Amino acid sequence: MKHYSKITLGAASAAMLMVGYAGTAMAHSRSAAAHKPVTVTLMTWQSAHTNQLILNALKPLEKRYPWIHVKNIPTPSSDYYTKLDTMFTAHDLPDLFWLGNEHEQDWGAQRALYDWTKFIDHPGVPWFNVKNFAPDAVQNWLVNGQFDGLPTMMNTYGYYYNVSLFKAAHLPLPKPGWTYAQFFHDIQVLTKKKGNTVTQYGAITPENTPWYMGQYSASAGAAPFENRIVNPTKVTASSQFIAATADFVRAIKKGWMTPPTYTVSNSTAVFASGSVPLMAGGQWLAVSIMQDHPHFKWGWAPAPIVKKDVEMYDAVGIASPSYIADPQAVWLVLSYLDTKGLGVMLGEHPVASPAYVPDAGPYFATLTKEGEASVAQSVSYELHAPQKAPVKFLSTWAGQADNIITADWNNILSGSTPTASGVRHMIQQINQVIKTALP
Repeated sequence: MKHYSKITLGAASAAMLMVGYAGTAMAHSRSAAAHKPVTVTLMTWQSAHTNQLILNALKPLEKRYPWIHVKNIPTPSSDYYTKLDTMFTAHDLPDLFWLGNEHEQDWGAQRALYDWTKFIDHPGVPWFNVKNFAPDAVQNWLVNGQFDGLPTMMNTYGYYYNVSLFKAAHLPLPKPGWTYAQFFHDIQVLTKKKGNTVTQYGAITPENTPWYMGQYSASAGAAPFENRIVNPTKVTASSQFIAATADFVRAIKKGWMTPPTYTVSNSTAVFASGSVPLMAGGQWLAVSIMQDHPHFKWGWAPAPIVKKDVEMYDAVGIASPSYIADPQAVWLVLSYLDTKGLGVMLGEHPVASPAYVPDAGPYFATLTKEGEASVAQSVSYELHAPQKAPVKFLSTWAGQADNIITADWNNILSGSTPTASGVRHMIQQINQVIKTALP
């Protein structure tokens, strides 16, 4: 890593921003004299360093609107949702806060979030156009036709690979479009044993949730796990879903991949040590790996496919409580942060591609400059995949369904529950939860 400890903001970017303001009729603008100072509070699950980068990226906005001051609410990332839920119950949420789709869909259905639809339809600022978000990103932030938040960053999923270990095994490197047949072949070849003891797993922390079996199924041309991403009305386990599950059960039994009971406190550090050929994980782990300075070449590839290009994605985002005092001031911060601000921040700290496409350039450029072009290429490949698959339930009944998966899935993977009957029983239980929850 060359510069991720720095906290900078390009003067050229700020200057271009100010030129962009010149002569623009701002529908939501106010002069400092006409408006008393407003503090807009912001809470994220990011580190203190990343939060400072976000605040720095908002400085041009504060300079243009001196009556606005953005204040970060410090929150430990490990306890983020505990604090967020407590603040929700206490009716004491900050003006803007990071959240996942599951919270947004739940709280939006309760009408507990501010409806930004009128601002999105008539933004009154030159830097925002809802049509510029990544395809499929915005639809997950609608609840009954209203915008209860906006996507901020796109999470994609795949495998980190150790180039040296792949070359030593005479295997081609994973790349966009590699298949599950290649994946299972590779992890078998990469596994090392001493007697019956595994000394090197072919893959650690494999992507083996029911949603990946659904991605496998959809890629094979069969039904996905959920019939739609937001508020699904049915889950399905096709024959391909069951076949994929059986492949993972077999791989775990043979020691080619870590079992569901495998735990490690810091998987990126284990990967950076050079002893792991493949490690499952999202694109955001690239920054941690780079900071560990591994002494070998590595890369990142999307999740494998069967035939069709179907990729997993998840758009995290930002929302406001329904009771914000100054929607105009909050909108100025929200719209700028979600476009220009994140574009600058993610160029400094490339954890994810911004959902707002015109400002994604710095993220991809930084990864390429740092020698991690495979991450940039794979993220771009996944975001442009013609068919997307979810990574979790986005509905009010999600908690109940997740409890069923927690109770059943690991037993299926470990082989203590027969694969086909275990999967069908799990699917039946989840569909019963959905049926009970639907109006």
